[in-house]
Amino acid sequence: MGKFAVPSKFLKMAKIQVLSDTLASQVAAGEVVERPASVVKELVENSLDAGATHVEVEIQRGGTALIKVQDDGCGMSREDALLSLERHATSKLRTTEDLAAIATLGFRGEAVPSIASVSRFKISSREHDAVQGVEALVVGGTVKDVREAGIAAGTCMEARELFFNIPARRKFLRTETTESAHVEHQIKLHALATPAVRFTFRKDGRVVFDLPATHDARVRIAGLFGNDMSRKLIEVPRSELRGLEVYGYVLPAEFARKGRKSQYVFLNGRPVEDAAISRALKDGFRGAVADGLYPTAWLWLVMNPQLVDVNVHPAKREVRFHRPHEVRDTITKAVEAGLRPPAAEPDVVVKKPADGAASQRLGNDADEVLAPQSSAPSPAGKSSAHEKADGPAGGGTGVLEKPASKARSASQTEKSATNKSSSSQPELDDKVIPAAKKNPTSAPSPAGGKNFPAQTEHQQEMEEVAGRSMIQKPDFVVLSALHDRYVMLQGDDGLVLLDPKAARERVVYEALVNADDKDHVPSQGLLVPELLELDALDAELVMRYRDHFLEAGIQLDSFGGNTMQVSSLPAIFEVKDSRAFLTELIDELHAAVGQRRAKAMTYEIFAARLARRAGRLETCRLELVEPLLSQLFACDLPYCTPDGRPTLVQISLTELDRKFGK
Repeated sequence: MGKFAVPSKFLKMAKIQVLSDTLASQVAAGEVVERPASVVKELVENSLDAGATHVEVEIQRGGTALIKVQDDGCGMSREDALLSLERHATSKLRTTEDLAAIATLGFRGEAVPSIASVSRFKISSREHDAVQGVEALVVGGTVKDVREAGIAAGTCMEARELFFNIPARRKFLRTETTESAHVEHQIKLHALATPAVRFTFRKDGRVVFDLPATHDARVRIAGLFGNDMSRKLIEVPRSELRGLEVYGYVLPAEFARKGRKSQYVFLNGRPVEDAAISRALKDGFRGAVADGLYPTAWLWLVMNPQLVDVNVHPAKREVRFHRPHEVRDTITKAVEAGLRPPAAEPDVVVKKPADGAASQRLGNDADEVLAPQSSAPSPAGKSSAHEKADGPAGGGTGVLEKPASKARSASQTEKSATNKSSSSQPELDDKVIPAAKKNPTSAPSPAGGKNFPAQTEHQQEMEEVAGRSMIQKPDFVVLSALHDRYVMLQGDDGLVLLDPKAARERVVYEALVNADDKDHVPSQGLLVPELLELDALDAELVMRYRDHFLEAGIQLDSFGGNTMQVSSLPAIFEVKDSRAFLTELIDELHAAVGQRRAKAMTYEIFAARLARRAGRLETCRLELVEPLLSQLFACDLPYCTPDGRPTLVQISLTELDRKFGK
């Protein structure tokens, strides 16, 4: 037998036996109760299914010490309250046919017994027409006490000391701050899904938010994400197609984020995640959102429950549509309609006839219609100068500009028809440019990437060119720019291509990691500190690595709730839009750390991600090439980025001769 062979005493299979109810509930809790946020999700769903108009959630120590969810729903009788503690006991399903048309958030009957099996659980409930209610205490899945209680109408469930009887599960929980952020994020999802319900959230005795009930989703969005963001909302008009109704709001393209966590999609009041819906949202922007980014959106879908299967995921986060193509097409068309600039109604200019001849001439000049010039920006963000090629009813897929020749000829025709009218159409560029390529500096870098392993392959390759070391700055001759992305240089042995973004990334990275320990990276204070509204998970990440931000010259301070005050930014590179820069940096940090694994992020990893964001700000300008090359060759490893991508690529004369057959 090998060194790691299984002992023979374990090879014999044990006899099959039926699990006890408590053990079966604890096994089910492995899927249902992943973390405190999972408990909050299940209990809040039960409150909403009970018709609650006010849901109160309270947690202590990230939800590990206490999770309390109270509502004013229909309540339960003594018999129903005790039955709710049994596995597979539910009031939401009766027959097999009901499973094909689920209209409630919960339906399996596993959540309450699973939660009660891994905590010290108490349930209190009273029906509205009952004189008194019932209170039951459960410890580790075993009912300890049941008694009558005088309580308010509705239901209150408390889970204390989560995983007290399963230490292996408890040790995998993250810090209290992280778990609190996940709980807050989960409550926000339900608050957005049901704006007509009031939500109150308390954390460690402090009220985090108290959202009044409203029938206007914009009010709920403003209460959770701030008024500044709500003022930029673009309405997605209500669209219907064969049992599906879509409506909601999106933000302009410049608010697109890396990852789908900024997309909030709700199906029949249930928060869901679906790649097809995310793709449809992006298609609705018709190329205005760069690859690797996802538009920020709040979308509500209402459809016949028979057309969707919600019983395909243990946590019910994913769904399966019976007609996914129709769902995608409906969402895409709805978003396109919301982003389409409103067509201005033409002003018909009719001159008052001075005599009969003029009156007769009016019939021939009736085409004097002047379209007013619109100065309102396009809601799609940076593609405000673009027009859809097909007009409002077109089915094209690209966002194109009108050729200038047609605009000029139309303007000249209009001038001749209106006899030197004071209004004319504006002239547009004579190029047809996709909106996604309008701003090359905003194009994302390739997805993924390692956490800057110590790779020196590109460094060694470039040092061996021409048989000598190139660690000193070579004598390059700047030739020209290539598609505004690369710079062509003439070297001693051929053609060299420089990637300005990668070069700036290397320069910034070494400036960050080589800064004196006593003196942090030079920073530049803002004349007016900027307030940054963040999601709970983003705010938790920033505060967790606040020292890294400060060491890199970025001062961020909590300003109450999830609002951060930005006081300074690094002076080693220019940041024009601090909000966009910091949100993109936070997305990079989420990708580096991961949201579900307890991995520490060193300052070097942080510096690499920050350098990547700084590199994307670099533009391809020939007058900046010489200073950039000087800074690049002052670095220890000038030929590669922190994650190993090349900054310079050489094509030797020998290789060029071979390609030309010389």
